[in-house]
Amino acid sequence: MPTEPLITLADIHAARERIAGTCVRTGLYRLDPERMAAAGFDIPLHSEIWLKAENEQPIGSFKLRGAYNKVASLTDEERSRGVITYSSGNHAQGVAYAGRAMGAKAVIVMPESAPINKREATIALGGEVVFVGPASSERKEMAEELVAEHGYVMVPPYDDPYIIAGQATCGLEIAEQAADADLVLSPVSGGGLLSGVASGIKLSGSNAKVWGCEPELAGDATESFYKKELIEWPGNKTTRTIADGLRTQSLGERNFQHILKFVDGITTVTEEEILEATRVLLLATDIVPEPSGAVTLAAALFHSDRLPEAKKIVVVVSGGNIDPSLKQELLTAKA
Repeated sequence: MPTEPLITLADIHAARERIAGTCVRTGLYRLDPERMAAAGFDIPLHSEIWLKAENEQPIGSFKLRGAYNKVASLTDEERSRGVITYSSGNHAQGVAYAGRAMGAKAVIVMPESAPINKREATIALGGEVVFVGPASSERKEMAEELVAEHGYVMVPPYDDPYIIAGQATCGLEIAEQAADADLVLSPVSGGGLLSGVASGIKLSGSNAKVWGCEPELAGDATESFYKKELIEWPGNKTTRTIADGLRTQSLGERNFQHILKFVDGITTVTEEEILEATRVLLLATDIVPEPSGAVTLAAALFHSDRLPEAKKIVVVVSGGNIDPSLKQELLTAKA
């Protein structure tokens, strides 16, 4: 695997300047044990848990950070050709939002299995959507074909230095908001958020450890990390998870390089744990999460034995674009 240069602290600060005024500095909120108990949850907390609420971004997801940074970095000529990406939902909305804001046509290749609310939101933001099958490899191949045919500029969902630097602004904020954190947990799929958060945390000088979290049913990043080689899982395996934002079949190459450099570990959680953590956030906090954003809390609540000992944990709640019917189902489910 060829080695690409890693992003620098200067790259992250440049990204922060580009996205200022569009992306927001999201809040950090403590998970209240008393409020959990009042909501009917009998889950012991072994650490203070703080929630980095990326659902507060204008599109309801951290993805706007990287997408906007990438599109803003393009020349006027590049933007005039239009931009294209491949995404199951949140990055699609980020690119559509950024394209609309900067006057660039945005084409999005999405899987037919993408949640309806994410499809509709992408179209509402002006994205021109092309549908393909469920595998992440299918949508990447289609996007590359359309680039060759029409001259669009690719805005990759994760494997790109501008995307990583944009997501790293989240890590920089955490380092500033929780300087005393011992452990930061980030969801991982293609690796854009985890590589960015870890880079932002470690390059800022923080001593916090950074771990990735993903579904057992889409555990390619965990396998790759511990084997120290890039492993790809078939699409029919990764699409089994309820966490639709975490169904990518492998980490990006640049992301993997950053993860090997800056990440301390990766762990997995079950589908039941993801749904229970989503319920905790819905019923015991003011944060509305999607399942992909709840994997970090699932790890903190149910797998403290796998994680480094920590007095204060920050969990990144990566997005809040939950399917309305699933939200209602979880709100009315018995504890």
